[in-house]
Amino acid sequence: MNIKHAQYVLAVLKEGSITAAAKKLYISQPSLSQMIKLVENNLGAPVFDRSANPIALTYAGQKYVEAARQVLAIEQNLAREIEEINHEENGNIRLGIPVQRAMQVLPFVLPRFRKMFPGVSLELSEHGSATIETMLLEGSLDLACLTTYPKHEELHYMLIEDEELVLFTSKNTAIAKRIPSGSEISITEAKEESFICSKPGHSVRTTQDRLFVMYDIQPHILLETTSIEVGKRVAIACDAVFICPINYIEMSPELYPYCNIYPIKGIENRRSFYVCSRKDFYLTKYMNAFIQILMEIDKPVLH
Repeated sequence: MNIKHAQYVLAVLKEGSITAAAKKLYISQPSLSQMIKLVENNLGAPVFDRSANPIALTYAGQKYVEAARQVLAIEQNLAREIEEINHEENGNIRLGIPVQRAMQVLPFVLPRFRKMFPGVSLELSEHGSATIETMLLEGSLDLACLTTYPKHEELHYMLIEDEELVLFTSKNTAIAKRIPSGSEISITEAKEESFICSKPGHSVRTTQDRLFVMYDIQPHILLETTSIEVGKRVAIACDAVFICPINYIEMSPELYPYCNIYPIKGIENRRSFYVCSRKDFYLTKYMNAFIQILMEIDKPVLH
């Protein structure tokens, strides 16, 4: 398998079209099309179903991509091992982490890590947990801090802390006037309320949308945001409700006089905060040290 060709196929799959991938790779669209055709000729079968929009893999293409990711992982692992042999105290960590978690975690982790490895740089990708998990699976990240539940056999999930999703509401909502704060509720109790929602790509949104489908709720969505801090404050200001992790509410005790908090029934998969890596990726000495520091954070710090 040609490494460059494999990278180009994965770029087309990620970007959704040959044109978009060519732009991302800084090559011409005809050149990229020719390379993809060469891959298909060598494979003896089409890799992409070009009639789909966005472009999709054929069954042969799925097998090619599986093998391509394994080959690229082997190449990256070798490069890391050689780098570690030659420059043990220098390197780079590609870390995926949601913005809110970065605010909590990095001020405590980075000072200690930099003392141990001043020659190692940190390259952040700040997205929702679902997006970060996908990036880790694709091999574009070394480590990921995310809130989820273990569901991919290819990933190693190392638990940092457990987490509970709750319904955060303004005290002026109908549900807050009807049900005492702290009561466990079904999400159907809030079906007439206006919702502030995390944007798609966040694991909270994935869980929330499953609840809506489960209970056949068509919510009135007042605002979508990537920021839990924005969500909490807008929910109070606009007399709305917001599904979010309870530890993010515990970070803002000044909001307690203005809000009610309800544990939610029917969430099948309880979420936890993990640091994750791909099982087939080689972790350097400094990557393992970064993980160890994360695991040693005092839990009160995270709250």
